[in-house]
Amino acid sequence: MTGGSVSGQYTHIPKRDAATAVDVSVLVPAKDEAENLPLFMEQAAAAFADQPHRYEVVVVDDGSVDGTWAVLQDLAQRYAFLRLARHRAKRGIADALRTGYLNARGDVLVFYPADLQFKPEDIPRLAGPILAGESDMVTGFKEGKYEKAFVSGIYNRLSRTLFHVPVKDLNSVKAYRREIMDALPVRPDWHRYMIVIAAAEGFTVTEIPVPLYPRHAGRSKFGLSRIPVGVLDMLAVWFELRFGQKPLLLFGMLGAGLFALGALAGIVALGVYFAVGYGIRPIWTLIQTCLILGSIFFSTGLIGEQIAGQRAQLREIRRQLDEAAAERIKER
Repeated sequence: MTGGSVSGQYTHIPKRDAATAVDVSVLVPAKDEAENLPLFMEQAAAAFADQPHRYEVVVVDDGSVDGTWAVLQDLAQRYAFLRLARHRAKRGIADALRTGYLNARGDVLVFYPADLQFKPEDIPRLAGPILAGESDMVTGFKEGKYEKAFVSGIYNRLSRTLFHVPVKDLNSVKAYRREIMDALPVRPDWHRYMIVIAAAEGFTVTEIPVPLYPRHAGRSKFGLSRIPVGVLDMLAVWFELRFGQKPLLLFGMLGAGLFALGALAGIVALGVYFAVGYGIRPIWTLIQTCLILGSIFFSTGLIGEQIAGQRAQLREIRRQLDEAAAERIKER
């Protein structure tokens, strides 16, 4: 096992009666993957056959238009470990993962794409360290050639610089304890920063190599237009982790600094005025600007503190609702 880990607590997940419980839920977002899913399920069945823990696969059809849902319904008749969920319109991977989480029964969740660039045979290797109580989250770093290597390399270097997370590849297949989902904001594309947010919450993160293969069928959903979106998301996550809990720490200090600068400049300008009998217009403009901006930033920080308090309450309510929904699903 390679890579670093972030300090934290983890507990061993005991193996339960396979007839009554699921240990690992594999969450598979699928958008127009009708050609890939039959082979994916065949390989998953082979990978789970000799495992001591019980696995299930939760496929979320994210608004497919190519017959994916019909294929899934047919596969569900053949594979007892397959569970289905559906978005009638495309909602993105982040929403698909949350839908999968709400329909999953396992203590360990595994994010795995349906395009067969990662083989299902590697799923037990990802889940193994968590089931053994050795880690809270395991991510795979890609081994092999892929067309997004350059963009991915830049993204990973920027992420490591901003967040100081000791892993090579933040955007890959991963396994994690289901409680990590409680810490993940429900926002588009923030699943890419699951490792960063989990590490910030004190969960341990481990990295293992996972082979990458050519896509079996279909086309990649990745486009160059997502690069600037990814950079902005990265900055948003950084701000959330640094100042999301205490926005007054940033806006209050910035506002107080500007206000103090304006006040000091005002005192100096008044001294000059009384000494020479006239003022300097650019200095008075600077004073007014600093005082106004300082007041605005400080007020923004106070409002941000109120919003942060409301968000904390909403997160707790969401956690309780998700737990209740998950318990209902487990009882089915």
